[in-house]
Amino acid sequence: MKTNLTLKLDNELIREVRILAAEEGTSISALLAERLASMVRERKVYDRARKRALARLSEGYDLHWKRLRSREELHER
Repeated sequence: MKTNLTLKLDNELIREVRILAAEEGTSISALLAERLASMVRERKVYDRARKRALARLSEGYDLHWKRLRSREELHER
């Protein structure tokens, strides 16, 4: 289901957007709808990636780190 939306835009901006839409062979409405849908998709992808990264961080990584020897141990003779 589609719903109409009313926007208040500056006349100069509307003129530029009309030109842009005409160059792309589409309408202002279709141009805005596609851009808004793209923004929502990008946000969802970012949110999923962020959640995965945070989950990996909370699990931690095994870096095979070993505690360094003390100065005394290093200099034992």
